[in-house]
Amino acid sequence: MAERPTGGARKPVAPHGDGQAAGDRSRPPRPHALHRYGQNHLVDGNILRAIVKQAAVGPDDVVLEVGAADGQLTRPLLERARLVHAFEIDHRYASRLAKLADEHPNLAVHPGDVLKQDLATLDPPPTALVANLAYNIAIPLIMTTIARLPQLSRWAVMVQKELGERLFAVPSTKAYSAVSVLTQLACRRDEVRAVPPAAFRPQPRVDSSFITFVRRAPAAAGTTTAAGDAPLTAAGYAAMDQLVRRAFGQRRKVLTNTLAGAARAGATVSRDDVKRALDGLGLSPATRPEELAPPQWVALARALAWPTGVAEVDGH
Repeated sequence: MAERPTGGARKPVAPHGDGQAAGDRSRPPRPHALHRYGQNHLVDGNILRAIVKQAAVGPDDVVLEVGAADGQLTRPLLERARLVHAFEIDHRYASRLAKLADEHPNLAVHPGDVLKQDLATLDPPPTALVANLAYNIAIPLIMTTIARLPQLSRWAVMVQKELGERLFAVPSTKAYSAVSVLTQLACRRDEVRAVPPAAFRPQPRVDSSFITFVRRAPAAAGTTTAAGDAPLTAAGYAAMDQLVRRAFGQRRKVLTNTLAGAARAGATVSRDDVKRALDGLGLSPATRPEELAPPQWVALARALAWPTGVAEVDGH
């Protein structure tokens, strides 16, 4: 799997590449985009500036950037962040990024496939993910960073429009999936910006979205939080991941069938267990996975004695 590198300001297209950044003749033309890496370089300078602003990176942030390419997005991030961990799988950009790192001590370059790295070992740990993501790595990377990087609190990612819609889809829609539930259990959406194909070289055949979302903060001491609004513990999130993905693996089947046989902590869930749990929540035994909102998934897990890592609150 691979990254979709980001680019810079609008520019003419070079015969053997994507050209230079507008107004900067000191840099050599960018290598031509490779299909196997899902590369579509962002070349609209206005949109680049807008997404940097939307990313809201501050001086205390440690940024995880995926698909750094020749550093068009990396440079403005370096001006704002404490440090940038920049991943790039395409070896053709190695010398450019090495030079950039020589000029900026707050840049750490990581060659290779980000999905094959142990991101939990990054030091200092990332607090924000800012990236232009290829379709084939977007979901696994977002899910991995949610689950394994607890100090990462903000995501600012360029993704295909339909994928962005999927992350925060509502129940009983085609886009609603296990990814929707798991993303919304951990995060809340902040802002979405539509990005047309013309902003990239080569132009993709689909629209894109730059979407920002943030991790749910723990409730303040002495306050109560509705079920599904409080963040899950790492262990609870892993357990919910198992339950939700099992159910959505056969999304057209009812929960009494898909969850029967699920095993956790030495216990096995039966069809009768699921029926009783659904009844206790006022739901029909014919309920399907796509009908439950994220807070209802937490409530169902509790009713099944499934670990969530969230304390009982408000009687839910």
